[in-house]
Amino acid sequence: MSDIIQLLPDSVANQIAAGEVVQRPASAVKELIENAIDAGADKIKLIVKDAGKSLIQVIDNGCGMSITDARLCFERHATSKIRQAEDLFAIRTMGFRGEALASIAAIAQVELKSRRVEDELGTIIEIEGSKVISQQPEALPSGTSIAIKNLFYNIPARRNFLKSNSVEMRHIIDEFQRVALAHPSVFFSMHSDGNELFHLPSETLKQRIVHLFGNNYNQRLVPVEEDTTIITVSGFVGKPEFAKKTRGEQFFFVNKRFVKDPYLHHAVMNAYEDILPADTYPLYVLFIEIDPSKIDINVHPTKTEIKYEDDKAMYAILRSTVKRSLGRYNITPTLDFNQETSFANLITNKPLEEIQAPTISFNPNFNPFEETNSSSSSSRSSSYAAGLEKKSGIPQNWDSLYQITQKDVSEQLSLHEEEKAFSGGSAKERSSPSTISADAVKQFFQLHNRFIVSQIHSGFMLIDQQAAHERILFEHYMELLENHQGSSQQSLFPQTVELSPADYALMEEILPDILTLGFQVRPFGKTTFIVDGIPADLGQGINETKILEQLLEDFKNNKDELQLNKRENLARSLAKNAAIRPGAALDNQEMSELIDKLFATQSPSISIHGKPIVVTITLQELMERFNKN
Repeated sequence: MSDIIQLLPDSVANQIAAGEVVQRPASAVKELIENAIDAGADKIKLIVKDAGKSLIQVIDNGCGMSITDARLCFERHATSKIRQAEDLFAIRTMGFRGEALASIAAIAQVELKSRRVEDELGTIIEIEGSKVISQQPEALPSGTSIAIKNLFYNIPARRNFLKSNSVEMRHIIDEFQRVALAHPSVFFSMHSDGNELFHLPSETLKQRIVHLFGNNYNQRLVPVEEDTTIITVSGFVGKPEFAKKTRGEQFFFVNKRFVKDPYLHHAVMNAYEDILPADTYPLYVLFIEIDPSKIDINVHPTKTEIKYEDDKAMYAILRSTVKRSLGRYNITPTLDFNQETSFANLITNKPLEEIQAPTISFNPNFNPFEETNSSSSSSRSSSYAAGLEKKSGIPQNWDSLYQITQKDVSEQLSLHEEEKAFSGGSAKERSSPSTISADAVKQFFQLHNRFIVSQIHSGFMLIDQQAAHERILFEHYMELLENHQGSSQQSLFPQTVELSPADYALMEEILPDILTLGFQVRPFGKTTFIVDGIPADLGQGINETKILEQLLEDFKNNKDELQLNKRENLARSLAKNAAIRPGAALDNQEMSELIDKLFATQSPSISIHGKPIVVTITLQELMERFNKN
């Protein structure tokens, strides 16, 4: 029997390794930009086409490579970062394994241009599927330019598993933002399909955060600074009132390397205890400097996981540092007596002769026990009732909640007659409207302006008005998306919405469905949209900018947590933001229409969140509650 174990060819081994290092175009972007950082570049330009599927190019002004290094860098385990095993415990560079370029060259067509400052000529190398096609000298600017074309061209199965361009573009933007945040002193620019998405000059960390996420973030940041013998913590955290329901703005950098660490994230969330709204996540960009010998970053090929020597001490330091910063910078109200509007400035000095003594006037004939007339008595009784209402919290006209006015009865009777005439009631019924009593008029009541109480034969129902309206709107918007029949209401003045590049790419993805719902939205500039109209059924007094931003935020949240399809996610997000809120007062007609529309839906008893909308309490249950035995 022949031997069955064989050595894999280098080309096959490289393709297998590429599956660990290069999972999508964003992975290649990360590796190339980190190599440019390690080369000492202070100007880095990223160019992508077709969301990185056709082209990914990174141009830097780093140290460059010699002819030999340019050829050797595509070999597996070839690196300039380490020389021996001990170097793994003192790593300060982004890359060190020497697998990235070899893996990329195995699954793409690569063109490398590089020249050192001291060399007169540079070199150009073309590689396809780990095979060198050509190498020749040429006059080039100092630095390095690497172009990756047709990613996964020789692995069709991997290419077919890539997502849409908008999804892959969001992943590229995420990787770009992480590196740009970690190195604010480096100039970065990013171009996609001929459009410049980012232009980030060398600046401070706070300016870099504002440039990446928007000008409105300037007032949301709280500085964090702490230096201990174990770690050094610096960066910014967001104020709790600006926390979002979606994740994505949480960044940890250990020795300027982006990491994902649930343990440290829990420390930050613990610092926000009791001041953060429920189910929200604050912004934070935190840098941790630690001795490289006390951590191990050689855990995962993506190098986003780190093991710490003393993680409990790091947890305690991080939690106390963030908590102290939140308490120090305008999170809790303080009195500043050094301001111009201090209490001393409120006192005006007057000459002594202008100061007048206060005078008190009273009626010496007033007797509080004397009843002069009925009006004074009624006045005292009304004041007593008002005082009683203030002390006990019981409204003075509480009994009116259980009264049906004659006007309401007459209106309901007339409506009842019209319905019977329209439905073809008997002649006897139509000819004797006086036989209908007030008990036949259907009345609804609101409980705390949040629940609707409706009487039924077996007892009564409690209906959550917000959940009911969300269910009605959800099915309505799903029907619009299926039939493409959304109507729009033109705005008096167009509104502009400025988004982050990642949100802008998401908005472009869902824009056709947003237009179907009745929004009139059009792109305007690199990261801006103009809102010309909103769906007609949203009503009056709607802030176009706010409803669109909330719609986008809920869409991202549902996509991450519930994995809904695009149309269902969009209908759900808009229904949640357009529904009536708890505390909205409804009259009897509005409650009746809401209940009628609810029970006309396909699922009237279950909300869009999977919770009950209607709770029924029977007379038998009430009797059991009042039964003393």
